[in-house]
Amino acid sequence: MNRLMIAARWPLGIAMTSWAYMWRTTPLFRRELDGAWPQDGPPPVAEGITREGVQLPEDGSGPLFRRRYRGRISGAELTAEGLFDQIKTDPNRVAPGALAHFRKIAGDEGEVRVGDEYVVHMPGPWNGPIRVVEATPSSFRLVTLDGHIEAGQIEWRGRDEDGALVFEIESWARGGDRLSYVLHDRLRMAKEVQLHMWTSVIERVARRAGGRLERGIEIETRRAEV
Repeated sequence: MNRLMIAARWPLGIAMTSWAYMWRTTPLFRRELDGAWPQDGPPPVAEGITREGVQLPEDGSGPLFRRRYRGRISGAELTAEGLFDQIKTDPNRVAPGALAHFRKIAGDEGEVRVGDEYVVHMPGPWNGPIRVVEATPSSFRLVTLDGHIEAGQIEWRGRDEDGALVFEIESWARGGDRLSYVLHDRLRMAKEVQLHMWTSVIERVARRAGGRLERGIEIETRRAEV
């Protein structure tokens, strides 16, 4: 029943995403640079963490994109650790529900620990299975699993800096297969959906922290041939 309800949200989610994308007011500052492989590849996955079902960049198709989404939040009522205490109880607290919904399929509810697994449900047939490979008091890093549109990793992290809260999402990924590569690098459709999703998370983080984004959101992309 849960899967039927999630699937039923796809058309509405796509419509709401398009509408929100057109009318958003947060300034976005984009920068695209040349990258290099393997320097712009993801951090290594620690020994002892299962590789079963993992999609590493080497398993993907097309160039690797290293992207960082960054927001500096002033007037925050939460520290970085306090923010992640809340996010780790349920990532849906800051996920844009019509665009991304986290469903935990392995691990205890109310926490984010190494080895936990989620499926991120998104508009259209792009559900993303992921596994936690690193967790600290103010961050967690995820690796993509078989069936994900991407092959690589993504990290959410926060830090306290000069009286402000800095929140970042960084990803290192290639297309999970040839079709995903075309959508990302040629048609750019999946790339724009992803950008809207992660920048929406940063906007929601700022509201949850009780502060405001100082000057919008910075997006840096490095493209590297593998």
